Amino acid sequence: MEQCKIKNLYNLEETIASELMQQAEYPWELLPQISGFIKELGAKLPKDKFDEVSENVWVAKNAKVAPTACINGPAIIDEEAEVRHCAFIRGNAIVGKGAVVGNSTELKNVILFNKVQVPHYNYVGDSILGFKAHMGAGSITSNVKSDKTLVVVKDMDENIETGLKKFGAMLGDNVEVGCNSVLNPGTVIGRNSNVYPTSMVRGVVHEGCIYKKRGEIAEKHI
Repeated sequence: MEQCKIKNLYNLEETIASELMQQAEYPWELLPQISGFIKELGAKLPKDKFDEVSENVWVAKNAKVAPTACINGPAIIDEEAEVRHCAFIRGNAIVGKGAVVGNSTELKNVILFNKVQVPHYNYVGDSILGFKAHMGAGSITSNVKSDKTLVVVKDMDENIETGLKKFGAMLGDNVEVGCNSVLNPGTVIGRNSNVYPTSMVRGVVHEGCIYKKRGEIAEKHI
């Protein structure tokens, strides 16, 4: 599954978590390591640029955090990021440079690369979103299967057993997810791909494609 490898999904120069991202072949392998990595990295962040505002919560001095936002640690809010009104960061979260976490958006165990936007009523759990990925209003990652079995990544006839009960979605760089879409557990969307609004996505969407509905995926023509 070449499409699902870290090297084919992400520009590692666009995240403060680049050291972590280099330690695996597939991004979901890193989900159990996010918490420990944040604590280790946070302790080394420059004090002239970051404040430890509460235990294991580091916020860049030039980030904008609404007074109504809730940030539980461990978490890192990188430079020029914006955390808006009533955002809920439950912990184990890295919010990249210039990223936006919007009104009533909830994050849990995630890495948001630089310039990611989850700006309106999004739930993002156990997921990694690449550089400039954008989730439209109301779109969410579903991170646990209804039967509570372990998540399998499926791409046509290829399957990868992840060994994870909780696994949301891996979005490559510049992915656009339409409003009110649901990304089912184990979804992987390749770089520069689009998902139509109100879609239900499962499995792997290859790089440079447009997901219209199940069974109807078109290649982009640029």
